[in-house]
Amino acid sequence: MRSPIRACFSLGTAATALALGACTGIAQAAPEPASRSIANDPSADYPVVIGEPFTIDGVTYTPEDTLNYDRVGYATIDENAGEGVTAAHRTLPLPSYVEVTSLDSGRTILVRIENRGPMSNDRLLALSPAALSQLGVEEGAPVRMRRVNPPEEQRAELRAGRTAPLRMATPEGLLEVLKRRLPARGSAPLGDPRQATVSGSVPTPGAIASLDPDQEAAMAEAPPQPKAPQTAPALEADTAPPPVLRPELPAAVQGGPARAPLMVPTEATGKFTVQLGAFSVRSNADRLAREMQGNVAMQGNLALVRVGPFATRGQAEQALAKLRARGYSDALIRPLD
Repeated sequence: MRSPIRACFSLGTAATALALGACTGIAQAAPEPASRSIANDPSADYPVVIGEPFTIDGVTYTPEDTLNYDRVGYATIDENAGEGVTAAHRTLPLPSYVEVTSLDSGRTILVRIENRGPMSNDRLLALSPAALSQLGVEEGAPVRMRRVNPPEEQRAELRAGRTAPLRMATPEGLLEVLKRRLPARGSAPLGDPRQATVSGSVPTPGAIASLDPDQEAAMAEAPPQPKAPQTAPALEADTAPPPVLRPELPAAVQGGPARAPLMVPTEATGKFTVQLGAFSVRSNADRLAREMQGNVAMQGNLALVRVGPFATRGQAEQALAKLRARGYSDALIRPLD
């Protein structure tokens, strides 16, 4: 005898609508897993399947192509996953690619969503055993999940059942910000533009300054410093000019590649730059700047990582497109004063 649940899985037939209606309130199957191409070329990611709405425990989920999907929640294991770093999700297209960050360690991996799920709890997503292993977490771990557009070579690794290189780890201060948005159960969106991204960048440079728990904790724990006597040397120190909030862009960080990997010409007197991220920890900014042969400029307590400058906005847009294609989806153009 066929079970009521299995009866709901005959999608694409005339009886599907009736079957789905009869199964409201029961865990239901979703569309077939995303396919893999034997040749493992970009065609394996097409066609992208969205699928029809389905119901789990009385809750109806409507799959949709959400480009800026970004949530915090909890991970579970995908019992039906095969080999490879894959995941199951209820609404994102099949296939799609996401960054998953452990909110305990900051470790971030790239995952290919190939299945619908989880089908039996309120977890944000279900990770394959290989994905759990690469991320270094277990069932119920708090995570951040963000949709990205990785380069083709990384997509090919995942399609072949292998692991893609680790993404940039999230700094401790930003993990604390994300944990504050984590609900006791279920998941929560990170739609607020002030929220930090996986790579450590923020849409607006000044936002993270008001949310940086590292700085707040340091200020709260630091003992008050006694004021030095007003001798001539002390007075000279007290009256020193304050630091410039937006200094001129320095030379590219030492130790980077010989030439900028974006292959877009830069101009020392250019008026546009592409900002990759804002960091409360300078060493994290330096690391990203070395990778991208970029610049680090301080703005208050933030280290801003930028590429450029570029003579025209068109050149800046070329660099922006290349950066976003590499997964830096939060990169943005900043005009120089």
